[in-house]
Amino acid sequence: MKKILVTSFEPFDGETLNPSQLAVADLPDVIDGVKIIKQVIPVVFGKSIDVLYGILKSENPDAVICVGQAGGRASIAVERVAINIDDARIPDNSGFAPIDEPVFADAPTAYFSTLPIKAMVQDCNEAGIPASISNTAGTFVCNHLMYAACHYSAIYDPKMKAGFVHIPYIPEQTVDKQTMPSMSKENIVTGLMTIIKTVIHTGEDVLVSGGLEH
Repeated sequence: MKKILVTSFEPFDGETLNPSQLAVADLPDVIDGVKIIKQVIPVVFGKSIDVLYGILKSENPDAVICVGQAGGRASIAVERVAINIDDARIPDNSGFAPIDEPVFADAPTAYFSTLPIKAMVQDCNEAGIPASISNTAGTFVCNHLMYAACHYSAIYDPKMKAGFVHIPYIPEQTVDKQTMPSMSKENIVTGLMTIIKTVIHTGEDVLVSGGLEH
């Protein structure tokens, strides 16, 4: 049976929950005949990669989809690129806040996602779930983990597809910040299931515009 690893993150920055952890936990264990492996990742530079690489080595999945929270975004954001830099605006959950440090020394400046990102966005929108391409995964642990996943694929397992998906807050998180957009957990789960099915069934990505004017 083929396998897809879907990772999520623990709460961070004073939050009591992380919608990625809740949504990924609600995914079925099997989707269209493919085993779904779920793993919660610590919001800690370095340790997050250790946990990811441990499960990649033990499970050898066909693809890894990392999922994280992006408060302030109104739709599911499928990341195009990860950059080789850690530059923390806030400390991670261990209190560490690197500034302008590489994820890996002597490694490429950036990696592009090898997931069919435009098909993922297209299929989500057709399913009624707002989604778009994002051209920045930030410089915190989300980008750190995406870069590491893509690096692992490039160095150790070129057949494994790898990428990252950011999801909005869920409504419970915006009670005290009502100007922030949110998306129901149910819609996030539907979006993630749609994305997983796209990864399962799509070979070459679709050739459609995902560009931005700024």
